[in-house]
Amino acid sequence: MEIAHFLFGIFGNASALFLFLSPVITFKRIICNKSTEKFSGVPYVMTLLNCLLSAWYGLPFVSPNNILVSTVNGAGAVIEIIYVFIFIILAPKKEKAKIIGLFAFVLTVFAAVVFISLFALHGNSRKLFCGLAASIFSIIMYGSPLSIMRLVIKTKSTEFMPFFLSLFVFLCGTSWFIFGLLGRDPFVAVPNGVGSALGTMQLILYFIYHDKKGATKNQTQTEEESMEMGQQQGKQSNNTNGTTQG
Repeated sequence: MEIAHFLFGIFGNASALFLFLSPVITFKRIICNKSTEKFSGVPYVMTLLNCLLSAWYGLPFVSPNNILVSTVNGAGAVIEIIYVFIFIILAPKKEKAKIIGLFAFVLTVFAAVVFISLFALHGNSRKLFCGLAASIFSIIMYGSPLSIMRLVIKTKSTEFMPFFLSLFVFLCGTSWFIFGLLGRDPFVAVPNGVGSALGTMQLILYFIYHDKKGATKNQTQTEEESMEMGQQQGKQSNNTNGTTQG
């Protein structure tokens, strides 16, 4: 059981690292276009908060036998900070203000959790408090792409819901869910079980709508070509009538 627990922790580290790095392609596009387009910055800010709280929860003086949780989430926090700064620099004014506000909220919540857990709580009460905080914001993190899922259903296009991000949400959630079950840690199992379910929903939406954009484009092109042909035929008809009358 301990070996399986450790192996799923290693797999969880790997899948979580891929999850944190999967938006690199998206941010390459954002940097090249110097615009965040319709991409949402909320998931990256909420992921940052989740990483900070989970890394704190996994520390030995808070929660024993969860050091693997701390290592990967510490790395994830650094990566997410880079994403958030890029978003703040390149987002439109309204979106920029929202992201800055959320970023300030994240730092405030994390500082409050650290201060309370260090100076007001000890032993099991510290673990309970930090675990509950990490679980709540893990669920919020996993739920933050719901707005993008709604956009996918509305537009019937997965352009702004990258496949690899959805895939690694599923893999990361599933692996940490099993890790939490094996370690009998509900603060790891429950939020990641929710993440696994939401990742599954994203993958289902992707496979339903991923080729709809191309179909829409082809249909639009066909309609435009038909209109052009109709206009050309009308002009030819007018020219023919003019010649006949002459």
